[in-house]
Amino acid sequence: MTDCGCERAKLELDEYLHDELGADEARMIREHLDGCRDCETELEVSRSLVAALKRGCREKAPDAFREQVLSAVRDMCARHADDEAAAASAASTVTPEIA
Repeated sequence: MTDCGCERAKLELDEYLHDELGADEARMIREHLDGCRDCETELEVSRSLVAALKRGCREKAPDAFREQVLSAVRDMCARHADDEAAAASAASTVTPEIA
């Protein structure tokens, strides 16, 4: 058994949590976690945060709020298109001077 130490375990905790480590690296982290309550607790906190974020991503904003946001985005897009059209129109009326 080779203990990778708290510093390395904490640096690779997210990768470990998401199964992004190779087999050897994951084994070393697991062995460390088995013997280190502090790092195991940090892993549990990370797991709780990930679970809370996943739950939050499944929730839907209220319909009235969603419509309000979408309406504001549509208005901004329309104003931007109008500004671009006005700029293009103004640019087309400018005649370069011939020297």
